Amino acid sequence: MLYQRSSALFREAQKYIPGGVNSPVRAFKSVGGVPIFMESAKGAYLLDVDNNKYIDYINSWGPMILGHTHPIVLNAVTEQLKNGFSFGTPTELETEIAKLIIESVSGIDKIRMVNSGTEACMSAIRLARGFTAKNKIIKFEGCYHGHSDAFLIKAGSGAATFGNPNSPGVTQGTAQDTLLAIYNDIESVKAVFENNKGEIAAVIIEPIAGNMGCIPPKKGFLENLRKLCDENQSLLIFDEVMTGFRAKLGGAQEFFNITADIITYGKVIGGGMPVGAFAARKEIMSFLSPEGPVYQAGTLSGNPIAMRAGLTTLSLLKDDLQIFDRINTTTQLLATELKNIFKEAGIKVCINQCSSMMTVFFGRLEVNNFEEASMADHNMFNKYFHYLLKNGIYLPPSGYETWFISDCIEQVEIDRTLDMSRKFISNL
Repeated sequence: MLYQRSSALFREAQKYIPGGVNSPVRAFKSVGGVPIFMESAKGAYLLDVDNNKYIDYINSWGPMILGHTHPIVLNAVTEQLKNGFSFGTPTELETEIAKLIIESVSGIDKIRMVNSGTEACMSAIRLARGFTAKNKIIKFEGCYHGHSDAFLIKAGSGAATFGNPNSPGVTQGTAQDTLLAIYNDIESVKAVFENNKGEIAAVIIEPIAGNMGCIPPKKGFLENLRKLCDENQSLLIFDEVMTGFRAKLGGAQEFFNITADIITYGKVIGGGMPVGAFAARKEIMSFLSPEGPVYQAGTLSGNPIAMRAGLTTLSLLKDDLQIFDRINTTTQLLATELKNIFKEAGIKVCINQCSSMMTVFFGRLEVNNFEEASMADHNMFNKYFHYLLKNGIYLPPSGYETWFISDCIEQVEIDRTLDMSRKFISNL
Protein backbone atom coordinates (compact mmCIF):
# COMPACT_ATOMS: atom_id res chain seq x y z
CA MET A 1 0.00 0.00 0.00
CA LEU A 2 1.03 3.58 -0.63
CA TYR A 3 0.89 6.15 2.16
CA GLN A 4 2.13 9.25 0.32
CA ARG A 5 -0.63 11.60 1.45
CA SER A 6 -0.57 10.28 5.04
CA SER A 7 3.21 10.88 5.14
CA ALA A 8 2.79 14.43 3.83
CA LEU A 9 -0.03 15.19 6.26
CA PHE A 10 2.01 13.84 9.17
CA ARG A 11 4.97 16.06 8.30
CA GLU A 12 2.61 19.05 8.14
CA ALA A 13 0.88 18.13 11.41
CA GLN A 14 4.21 17.91 13.24
CA LYS A 15 4.76 21.61 12.56
CA TYR A 16 1.65 22.60 14.51
CA ILE A 17 0.66 19.72 16.82
CA PRO A 18 2.99 18.13 19.42
CA GLY A 19 4.22 14.91 17.83
CA GLY A 20 1.81 15.51 14.99
CA VAL A 21 -1.07 13.88 16.89
CA ASN A 22 -3.69 14.79 19.48
CA SER A 23 -3.36 11.51 21.40
CA PRO A 24 0.03 9.78 21.78
CA VAL A 25 -0.83 6.23 20.65
CA ARG A 26 -1.79 7.58 17.23
CA ALA A 27 1.84 8.52 16.51
CA PHE A 28 2.87 4.86 15.93
CA LYS A 29 5.80 5.33 18.35
CA SER A 30 5.34 1.80 19.68
CA VAL A 31 5.18 0.04 16.31
CA GLY A 32 7.26 2.46 14.22
CA GLY A 33 6.42 3.97 10.89
CA VAL A 34 4.17 6.81 9.81
CA PRO A 35 0.65 7.09 11.28
CA ILE A 36 -2.20 6.62 8.84
CA PHE A 37 -4.58 9.54 8.35
CA MET A 38 -8.17 8.38 7.93
CA GLU A 39 -10.75 10.07 5.76
CA SER A 40 -13.95 8.11 6.30
CA ALA A 41 -15.43 4.94 7.75
CA LYS A 42 -18.44 2.73 7.17
CA GLY A 43 -19.50 -0.51 8.81
CA ALA A 44 -16.43 -2.65 9.50
CA TYR A 45 -14.04 -0.58 7.39
CA LEU A 46 -11.82 2.50 7.47
CA LEU A 47 -10.72 4.43 4.38
CA ASP A 48 -7.50 6.47 4.55
CA VAL A 49 -6.49 9.60 2.64
CA ASP A 50 -4.55 7.50 0.12
CA ASN A 51 -7.71 5.51 -0.65
CA ASN A 52 -6.53 2.38 1.20
CA LYS A 53 -9.28 0.34 2.87
CA TYR A 54 -8.90 -1.50 6.19
CA ILE A 55 -10.84 -3.91 8.35
CA ASP A 56 -11.10 -1.95 11.60
CA TYR A 57 -10.21 -3.69 14.85
CA ILE A 58 -10.01 -0.60 17.04
CA ASN A 59 -13.41 0.94 16.31
CA SER A 60 -12.37 4.32 17.71
CA TRP A 61 -11.04 2.45 20.79
CA GLY A 62 -14.41 0.93 21.57
CA PRO A 63 -17.42 3.17 20.97
CA MET A 64 -18.31 1.97 17.47
CA ILE A 65 -19.94 -1.21 18.74
CA LEU A 66 -22.54 -1.02 15.93
CA GLY A 67 -19.87 -0.32 13.33
CA HIS A 68 -19.14 3.02 11.71
CA THR A 69 -21.83 5.47 10.55
CA HIS A 70 -24.75 3.25 11.48
CA PRO A 71 -27.62 4.67 9.39
CA ILE A 72 -30.08 5.08 12.27
CA VAL A 73 -27.51 6.84 14.48
CA LEU A 74 -26.36 8.97 11.55
CA ASN A 75 -29.90 10.08 10.77
CA ALA A 76 -30.62 10.89 14.41
CA VAL A 77 -27.50 13.03 14.74
CA THR A 78 -28.18 14.77 11.42
CA GLU A 79 -31.67 15.75 12.60
CA GLN A 80 -30.34 16.91 15.97
CA LEU A 81 -27.75 19.13 14.29
CA LYS A 82 -30.57 21.15 12.75
CA ASN A 83 -31.71 22.17 16.23
CA GLY A 84 -28.34 23.54 17.33
CA PHE A 85 -24.96 22.31 18.47
CA SER A 86 -24.82 23.42 22.10
CA PHE A 87 -27.05 25.43 24.42
CA GLY A 88 -25.36 25.51 27.83
CA THR A 89 -28.78 24.76 29.31
CA PRO A 90 -30.62 21.62 30.36
CA THR A 91 -32.28 19.53 27.64
CA GLU A 92 -34.82 16.73 27.72
CA LEU A 93 -32.28 14.49 25.99
CA GLU A 94 -30.06 14.47 29.08
CA THR A 95 -32.86 13.05 31.21
CA GLU A 96 -33.83 10.50 28.56
CA ILE A 97 -30.35 9.00 28.29
CA ALA A 98 -29.84 9.17 32.07
CA LYS A 99 -33.07 7.23 32.59
CA LEU A 100 -32.09 4.62 29.99
CA ILE A 101 -28.67 4.06 31.57
CA ILE A 102 -30.03 3.84 35.12
CA GLU A 103 -32.73 1.37 34.04
CA SER A 104 -30.09 -0.79 32.34
CA VAL A 105 -27.44 -0.90 35.08
CA SER A 106 -27.71 -2.28 38.60
CA GLY A 107 -26.73 -0.32 41.68
CA ILE A 108 -27.03 3.22 40.32
CA ASP A 109 -29.71 5.83 40.96
CA LYS A 110 -28.24 8.95 39.40
CA ILE A 111 -25.68 9.83 36.74
CA ARG A 112 -23.70 12.95 35.82
CA MET A 113 -22.65 13.52 32.22
CA VAL A 114 -19.17 14.87 31.44
CA ASN A 115 -17.06 15.12 28.29
CA SER A 116 -14.48 12.33 28.46
CA GLY A 117 -13.46 9.18 30.29
CA THR A 118 -10.61 11.11 31.90
CA GLU A 119 -13.05 13.65 33.32
CA ALA A 120 -15.39 10.91 34.50
CA CYS A 121 -12.66 9.08 36.44
CA MET A 122 -11.21 12.29 37.85
CA SER A 123 -14.67 13.32 39.09
CA ALA A 124 -15.40 9.86 40.49
CA ILE A 125 -12.27 9.99 42.62
CA ARG A 126 -13.12 13.47 43.90
CA LEU A 127 -16.63 12.30 44.77
CA ALA A 128 -15.30 9.21 46.55
CA ARG A 129 -12.92 11.31 48.62
CA GLY A 130 -15.67 13.77 49.49
CA PHE A 131 -18.12 11.03 50.44
CA THR A 132 -15.69 9.00 52.58
CA ALA A 133 -13.67 11.92 53.98
CA LYS A 134 -10.53 9.93 53.15
CA ASN A 135 -7.70 10.93 50.81
CA LYS A 136 -5.93 7.88 49.43
CA ILE A 137 -6.90 5.71 46.48
CA ILE A 138 -5.67 2.38 45.19
CA LYS A 139 -5.15 1.83 41.48
CA PHE A 140 -3.56 -1.06 39.62
CA GLU A 141 -0.31 -0.91 37.73
CA GLY A 142 -1.09 -1.00 34.03
CA CYS A 143 -4.69 0.19 34.38
CA TYR A 144 -5.31 3.56 32.73
CA HIS A 145 -8.03 5.90 33.94
CA GLY A 146 -7.20 8.96 31.89
CA HIS A 147 -4.49 11.57 32.18
CA SER A 148 -5.60 13.22 35.43
CA ASP A 149 -2.65 13.77 37.78
CA ALA A 150 -3.84 11.21 40.33
CA PHE A 151 -3.69 8.42 37.75
CA LEU A 152 -0.31 9.10 36.10
CA ILE A 153 1.50 7.08 38.72
CA LYS A 154 3.98 4.24 38.39
CA ALA A 155 5.05 1.66 40.95
CA GLY A 156 7.63 2.61 43.56
CA SER A 157 10.30 0.40 45.06
CA GLY A 158 7.92 -2.30 46.27
CA ALA A 159 4.87 -4.14 45.00
CA ALA A 160 2.58 -2.48 47.53
CA THR A 161 3.90 1.00 48.01
CA PHE A 162 3.44 4.68 47.41
CA GLY A 163 3.40 5.59 43.77
CA ASN A 164 5.77 7.93 42.01
CA PRO A 165 4.86 10.38 39.23
CA ASN A 166 5.50 8.96 35.77
CA SER A 167 4.96 12.25 33.97
CA PRO A 168 6.65 15.61 34.50
CA GLY A 169 4.08 18.03 35.85
CA VAL A 170 2.62 15.54 38.32
CA THR A 171 3.71 16.51 41.82
CA GLN A 172 5.00 14.12 44.45
CA GLY A 173 2.28 15.48 46.73
CA THR A 174 -0.37 14.26 44.31
CA ALA A 175 1.38 10.93 43.81
CA GLN A 176 1.62 10.13 47.51
CA ASP A 177 -2.15 9.71 47.75
CA THR A 178 -2.23 7.16 44.92
CA LEU A 179 -1.23 3.67 46.01
CA LEU A 180 -0.28 0.91 43.58
CA ALA A 181 -1.37 -2.72 43.61
CA ILE A 182 -0.89 -5.58 41.15
CA TYR A 183 -3.78 -6.54 38.88
CA ASN A 184 -5.09 -10.04 39.58
CA ASP A 185 -3.09 -10.22 42.84
CA ILE A 186 -5.50 -9.82 45.75
CA GLU A 187 -2.67 -10.23 48.28
CA SER A 188 -1.04 -7.05 46.99
CA VAL A 189 -4.32 -5.20 47.59
CA LYS A 190 -4.61 -6.61 51.10
CA ALA A 191 -1.08 -5.38 51.85
CA VAL A 192 -1.92 -1.85 50.72
CA PHE A 193 -5.03 -1.77 52.90
CA GLU A 194 -3.06 -3.17 55.85
CA ASN A 195 -0.38 -0.49 55.51
CA ASN A 196 -2.93 2.34 55.17
CA LYS A 197 -5.67 1.45 57.63
CA GLY A 198 -8.61 3.85 57.61
CA GLU A 199 -7.12 6.01 54.87
CA ILE A 200 -8.38 4.45 51.63
CA ALA A 201 -11.26 6.32 50.02
CA ALA A 202 -11.61 4.06 47.02
CA VAL A 203 -10.19 1.36 44.81
CA ILE A 204 -10.48 2.10 41.09
CA ILE A 205 -10.10 -0.68 38.54
CA GLU A 206 -10.80 -1.61 34.95
CA PRO A 207 -12.91 -4.73 35.60
CA ILE A 208 -11.59 -6.03 32.29
CA ALA A 209 -8.18 -4.42 31.89
CA GLY A 210 -7.79 -2.86 28.47
CA ASN A 211 -4.86 -0.49 28.66
CA MET A 212 -2.09 -3.04 29.11
CA GLY A 213 -3.74 -5.17 26.50
CA CYS A 214 -6.88 -7.13 27.28
CA ILE A 215 -6.41 -8.87 30.63
CA PRO A 216 -9.49 -10.47 32.21
CA PRO A 217 -9.80 -10.71 35.98
CA LYS A 218 -8.94 -14.07 37.50
CA LYS A 219 -11.79 -16.02 39.04
CA GLY A 220 -12.57 -14.56 42.46
CA PHE A 221 -10.40 -11.46 42.06
CA LEU A 222 -13.20 -8.92 41.68
CA GLU A 223 -15.32 -10.69 44.29
CA ASN A 224 -12.50 -10.46 46.82
CA LEU A 225 -11.89 -6.84 45.87
CA ARG A 226 -15.54 -6.08 46.60
CA LYS A 227 -15.19 -7.81 49.97
CA LEU A 228 -12.04 -5.88 50.88
CA CYS A 229 -13.67 -2.56 50.09
CA ASP A 230 -16.68 -3.43 52.25
CA GLU A 231 -14.46 -4.51 55.16
CA ASN A 232 -12.50 -1.24 55.00
CA GLN A 233 -15.41 1.14 54.34
CA SER A 234 -13.87 2.08 51.00
CA LEU A 235 -15.71 2.57 47.72
CA LEU A 236 -15.19 0.29 44.74
CA ILE A 237 -15.03 2.20 41.46
CA PHE A 238 -15.44 0.31 38.20
CA ASP A 239 -13.90 2.17 35.29
CA GLU A 240 -16.32 1.01 32.61
CA VAL A 241 -15.26 3.54 30.00
CA MET A 242 -14.39 0.57 27.77
CA THR A 243 -16.71 -2.13 29.10
CA GLY A 244 -19.87 -0.12 29.76
CA PHE A 245 -22.61 -1.21 27.31
CA ARG A 246 -20.00 -3.36 25.54
CA ALA A 247 -19.45 -6.40 27.77
CA LYS A 248 -23.21 -6.53 28.36
CA LEU A 249 -26.02 -3.99 28.42
CA GLY A 250 -25.26 -3.66 32.15
CA GLY A 251 -21.52 -3.62 31.48
CA ALA A 252 -18.91 -5.57 33.41
CA GLN A 253 -21.13 -5.44 36.48
CA GLU A 254 -23.67 -7.63 34.70
CA PHE A 255 -20.96 -9.70 32.98
CA PHE A 256 -19.37 -10.65 36.34
CA ASN A 257 -22.44 -10.18 38.57
CA ILE A 258 -20.66 -7.71 40.86
CA THR A 259 -21.97 -4.31 41.93
CA ALA A 260 -19.53 -1.42 42.26
CA ASP A 261 -20.17 1.76 44.26
CA ILE A 262 -19.30 4.22 41.49
CA ILE A 263 -19.13 3.47 37.77
CA THR A 264 -17.49 5.60 35.10
CA TYR A 265 -18.55 5.58 31.47
CA GLY A 266 -17.50 6.83 28.05
CA LYS A 267 -17.13 5.35 24.56
CA VAL A 268 -20.40 3.56 23.73
CA ILE A 269 -22.71 5.93 25.65
CA GLY A 270 -21.75 8.69 23.22
CA GLY A 271 -22.15 6.60 20.10
CA GLY A 272 -18.76 7.86 18.91
CA MET A 273 -19.19 11.46 20.07
CA PRO A 274 -17.01 12.86 22.90
CA VAL A 275 -18.69 11.94 26.17
CA GLY A 276 -18.16 10.55 29.65
CA ALA A 277 -20.25 9.98 32.76
CA PHE A 278 -20.10 8.74 36.32
CA ALA A 279 -22.92 7.15 38.29
CA ALA A 280 -23.66 5.79 41.75
CA ARG A 281 -26.47 5.21 44.21
CA LYS A 282 -28.37 8.26 45.46
CA GLU A 283 -26.57 8.31 48.82
CA ILE A 284 -23.25 8.96 47.08
CA MET A 285 -24.44 11.19 44.24
CA SER A 286 -26.20 13.51 46.69
CA PHE A 287 -22.72 14.72 47.70
CA LEU A 288 -22.30 16.20 44.21
CA SER A 289 -22.93 19.88 43.50
CA PRO A 290 -25.47 21.50 43.33
CA GLU A 291 -27.03 19.11 45.88
CA GLY A 292 -23.87 18.59 47.89
CA PRO A 293 -20.41 20.08 48.57
CA VAL A 294 -18.32 18.18 45.97
CA TYR A 295 -17.92 20.51 43.00
CA GLN A 296 -17.92 19.44 39.38
CA ALA A 297 -19.02 21.35 36.28
CA GLY A 298 -18.66 21.46 32.50
CA THR A 299 -19.96 23.85 29.86
CA LEU A 300 -20.35 21.13 27.22
CA SER A 301 -21.50 18.36 29.57
CA GLY A 302 -24.67 16.80 28.22
CA ASN A 303 -24.02 18.25 24.77
CA PRO A 304 -27.18 17.59 22.70
CA ILE A 305 -25.31 16.09 19.73
CA ALA A 306 -23.49 13.60 21.96
CA MET A 307 -26.68 12.86 23.90
CA ARG A 308 -28.63 12.13 20.72
CA ALA A 309 -25.88 9.86 19.34
CA GLY A 310 -25.60 8.06 22.66
CA LEU A 311 -29.33 7.71 23.27
CA THR A 312 -29.86 6.31 19.79
CA THR A 313 -26.97 3.84 20.13
CA LEU A 314 -28.06 2.63 23.56
CA SER A 315 -31.66 2.28 22.39
CA LEU A 316 -30.53 0.10 19.50
CA LEU A 317 -28.52 -2.07 21.89
CA LYS A 318 -31.42 -2.39 24.31
CA ASP A 319 -33.76 -3.40 21.48
CA ASP A 320 -31.34 -6.09 20.26
CA LEU A 321 -29.71 -7.71 23.27
CA GLN A 322 -28.48 -10.54 21.07
CA ILE A 323 -25.81 -8.16 19.80
CA PHE A 324 -23.73 -8.90 22.90
CA ASP A 325 -23.84 -12.62 22.26
CA ARG A 326 -22.99 -12.03 18.60
CA ILE A 327 -19.92 -9.88 19.16
CA ASN A 328 -18.71 -12.00 22.07
CA THR A 329 -19.01 -15.11 19.88
CA THR A 330 -17.26 -13.37 16.99
CA THR A 331 -14.39 -12.29 19.25
CA GLN A 332 -14.06 -15.74 20.78
CA LEU A 333 -13.97 -17.31 17.32
CA LEU A 334 -11.31 -14.91 16.08
CA ALA A 335 -9.18 -15.39 19.20
CA THR A 336 -9.46 -19.19 19.09
CA GLU A 337 -8.66 -19.49 15.39
CA LEU A 338 -5.68 -17.14 15.64
CA LYS A 339 -4.33 -19.07 18.61
CA ASN A 340 -4.61 -22.33 16.68
CA ILE A 341 -2.80 -20.84 13.67
CA PHE A 342 0.14 -19.63 15.76
CA LYS A 343 0.26 -22.79 17.83
CA GLU A 344 0.40 -25.00 14.72
CA ALA A 345 3.29 -22.89 13.47
CA GLY A 346 5.17 -23.35 16.75
CA ILE A 347 4.88 -19.67 17.69
CA LYS A 348 4.43 -19.04 21.40
CA VAL A 349 1.44 -16.79 21.93
CA CYS A 350 -1.13 -15.81 24.54
CA ILE A 351 -4.41 -14.46 23.21
CA ASN A 352 -6.50 -12.95 25.98
CA GLN A 353 -10.18 -12.52 25.17
CA CYS A 354 -13.05 -11.32 27.32
CA SER A 355 -16.40 -10.23 25.92
CA SER A 356 -15.71 -8.36 22.66
CA MET A 357 -12.16 -7.37 23.62
CA MET A 358 -8.95 -9.27 22.87
CA THR A 359 -5.16 -8.89 22.60
CA VAL A 360 -2.41 -10.97 21.01
CA PHE A 361 0.69 -11.29 23.22
CA PHE A 362 3.59 -12.95 21.42
CA GLY A 363 6.24 -14.87 23.36
CA ARG A 364 3.99 -15.64 26.33
CA LEU A 365 1.65 -18.46 27.27
CA GLU A 366 -0.09 -16.44 29.99
CA VAL A 367 -0.55 -12.72 30.74
CA ASN A 368 -2.29 -11.71 33.97
CA ASN A 369 -0.83 -8.30 34.82
CA PHE A 370 1.27 -5.41 33.55
CA GLU A 371 4.63 -7.01 34.34
CA GLU A 372 3.75 -10.09 32.32
CA ALA A 373 2.39 -7.93 29.48
CA SER A 374 5.69 -6.03 29.37
CA MET A 375 7.55 -9.34 28.99
CA ALA A 376 5.73 -10.17 25.75
CA ASP A 377 7.59 -10.07 22.42
CA HIS A 378 6.55 -6.61 21.27
CA ASN A 379 8.99 -6.67 18.36
CA MET A 380 7.06 -9.63 16.94
CA PHE A 381 3.81 -7.76 17.43
CA ASN A 382 5.21 -4.76 15.57
CA LYS A 383 6.05 -6.98 12.60
CA TYR A 384 2.58 -8.53 12.75
CA PHE A 385 0.97 -5.10 12.94
CA HIS A 386 2.75 -3.78 9.85
CA TYR A 387 2.17 -6.93 7.81
CA LEU A 388 -1.55 -6.80 8.46
CA LEU A 389 -1.63 -3.04 7.90
CA LYS A 390 -0.05 -3.48 4.46
CA ASN A 391 -2.75 -6.04 3.73
CA GLY A 392 -5.74 -3.95 4.72
CA ILE A 393 -6.22 -4.82 8.40
CA TYR A 394 -5.94 -2.08 11.02
CA LEU A 395 -4.90 -3.30 14.48
CA PRO A 396 -4.25 -1.17 17.55
CA PRO A 397 -0.76 0.34 16.97
CA SER A 398 0.67 -1.06 20.21
CA GLY A 399 1.03 -4.48 21.79
CA TYR A 400 -0.32 -2.95 25.00
CA GLU A 401 -3.69 -2.10 23.50
CA THR A 402 -6.96 -3.96 23.06
CA TRP A 403 -8.75 -5.00 19.89
CA PHE A 404 -12.43 -4.01 19.88
CA ILE A 405 -14.89 -5.99 17.78
CA SER A 406 -17.99 -4.42 16.26
CA ASP A 407 -21.23 -6.02 15.17
CA CYS A 408 -20.15 -5.40 11.57
CA ILE A 409 -17.20 -7.79 11.81
CA GLU A 410 -18.49 -10.94 10.10
CA GLN A 411 -17.08 -14.18 8.72
CA VAL A 412 -15.58 -12.53 5.63
CA GLU A 413 -13.52 -10.15 7.81
CA ILE A 414 -12.48 -12.97 10.14
CA ASP A 415 -11.43 -15.17 7.22
CA ARG A 416 -9.38 -12.34 5.75
CA THR A 417 -7.64 -11.77 9.09
CA LEU A 418 -6.87 -15.46 9.54
CA ASP A 419 -5.58 -15.76 5.97
CA MET A 420 -3.26 -12.77 6.38
CA SER A 421 -2.03 -14.17 9.71
CA ARG A 422 -1.08 -17.44 8.01
CA LYS A 423 0.76 -15.52 5.30
CA PHE A 424 2.52 -13.44 7.95
CA ILE A 425 3.87 -16.64 9.50
CA SER A 426 5.00 -17.99 6.13
CA ASN A 427 6.95 -14.76 5.51
CA LEU A 428 8.83 -14.81 8.81
